[in-house]
Amino acid sequence: MIDGVDCSYANTSSIPHLVVVGGTSGIGLALARRHQQQGWRVSVVGHNPEKIKTLNQSHPDITTYACDLTDAVELEKLLQQLSGVCFQRLIYSAGSYFNERIHTLGRAQSDQMLAINLQAFEHIFCWASAQLKRQVEKQPVTCPATYTVSDATLGLICMASIAGVLDYPYASLYAKSKRAMIATASAYRCALQPYGIQVTCIASGYIDTQALRDLNEGDASHKPFIMSTEHAVDHIMQAISEDTELAIFPWTMRYITRILNRLPKPILHQILRNKLDRK
Repeated sequence: MIDGVDCSYANTSSIPHLVVVGGTSGIGLALARRHQQQGWRVSVVGHNPEKIKTLNQSHPDITTYACDLTDAVELEKLLQQLSGVCFQRLIYSAGSYFNERIHTLGRAQSDQMLAINLQAFEHIFCWASAQLKRQVEKQPVTCPATYTVSDATLGLICMASIAGVLDYPYASLYAKSKRAMIATASAYRCALQPYGIQVTCIASGYIDTQALRDLNEGDASHKPFIMSTEHAVDHIMQAISEDTELAIFPWTMRYITRILNRLPKPILHQILRNKLDRK
């Protein structure tokens, strides 16, 4: 028992528990289902009532929570609810995207991207790290015999983007917020290392999700180096298993960004600026 939360692996708590923020669709849901297939208990947080209803019907064994992450009151209510839940791993997969290459960024889009991609992420990571540290300090969790140590290692994972890997002045708000997410995750990794808590940040290229298809009139196959959701989940699970600090994939995008980041900033700025001007 930790501060009123039962963290023993007894009865229904006999297996590790995963919480996915932004887990009612896309890569978040795919990760939730993969963990479930591996025997984890799963809880997901989403904001769309229809998606939550559909998930409840198709996967009644997944616990769902509704929350608008841009609403401070709802976010605090969510964290109060989750404070009564013992979990061993949390994945922050929520995200907001607005195409600043085509449309002018307005106040509403700016507020939403900042709130979801950075502010709510930082708030939840802060809260989740405190929850996991209490487990380490007051009652270390013993993994059940049916799980390997790596499977049940306490951990935080966040879904950033390949867009946040490039460091250049003309970056969009989306790219800057994802770059900030990468830096924040790295800081948490250093801070939580003495506790044995794993922190992994995922910076992927294009993943063939419904959200991406919706942004591209139903077909995202033209996106460079696009990968299937299943393939992306394989990469992410491997990164978690290997305790990778920053997982950048596919490998083609990893090497391209590495080369671009070695260029002098004015040249990189000009290359990306010209690419945007041609769109």
